Amino acid sequence: MKTLFVITGPTGVGKTGAAVKIAKELGADIISADSRQIYRDIPIGTAAPTAEEMAEVHHHFVGIFGLEQYYSAAQFEEDVMNLLPQLFSNNDYVVMCGGSMLYVDAVCKGIDAIPTISDSVRNRIAKLYASEGIEGLKAILQKHDPKYYSIVDLNNTKRIIHAIEICEEAGVPYSSLRTGQKKARPFRIVKIGLNMQRPDLFDRINHRVDVMMNLGLEAEARRVLPLRHLNSLNTVGFKEMFAYFDGLMDFTTARERIKKNTRVYAKKQLTWFAKDDEILWMTPDELINTDISSILR
Repeated sequence: MKTLFVITGPTGVGKTGAAVKIAKELGADIISADSRQIYRDIPIGTAAPTAEEMAEVHHHFVGIFGLEQYYSAAQFEEDVMNLLPQLFSNNDYVVMCGGSMLYVDAVCKGIDAIPTISDSVRNRIAKLYASEGIEGLKAILQKHDPKYYSIVDLNNTKRIIHAIEICEEAGVPYSSLRTGQKKARPFRIVKIGLNMQRPDLFDRINHRVDVMMNLGLEAEARRVLPLRHLNSLNTVGFKEMFAYFDGLMDFTTARERIKKNTRVYAKKQLTWFAKDDEILWMTPDELINTDISSILR
């Protein structure tokens, strides 16, 4: 039976190492479901698989796009669904590894048919945001789609902008396109969620940030500073380093803020995945020491 073996969970928990081990056992390729590792030039800030890990197992969707390129969960679903038949022709198993919630759900459950946003619409909304700010965009969204406005997190600027872009591009309210219906897939999906005691997870996150700093996160952030306006860099790690470069905080504060914001993101991931009753939760050690055949029966 063709099987997509999904390894997900919060950032810093050890998904990549576990995925490499499982993929080697299965002789399978790895599909990265990480919305930031898909970009080139920022391997430290995104904790991308190392050269050694990439050499051990063939990875897909790691470092394939320039920072300026637009990419979405809907495009990821299409690209993965086009790739999987090729991979399944060579092996009964494919491993998908990542914690980007929308990317994982796009492949496992399908995503609503949302139009691709044109450059003209994206640029127009960006100019509106620059001139009118978030309050102006809230008013626009309330006019375009009062139903979605009533449920969206009004502090989440990215979601508000995304919803307005879709309304403008599709010519209909965003909420009318959100069916939430799960798509049937022509393969079996086995989902493993990795987690551990909260203090241990937070210790791992804090340590990983220190490692990133030692590997050269500051230099990496300085290299991409001229591109800071891009959505690909609107993420934990780079936002705090940019604030440090702007003199808004000192280096120690920036480092500690990255740790804190990463921990907050990990909790957000866990809250999202807790709603998915198809996930079998394990610690990384439990997965690594488990006979994989027992999970795949």
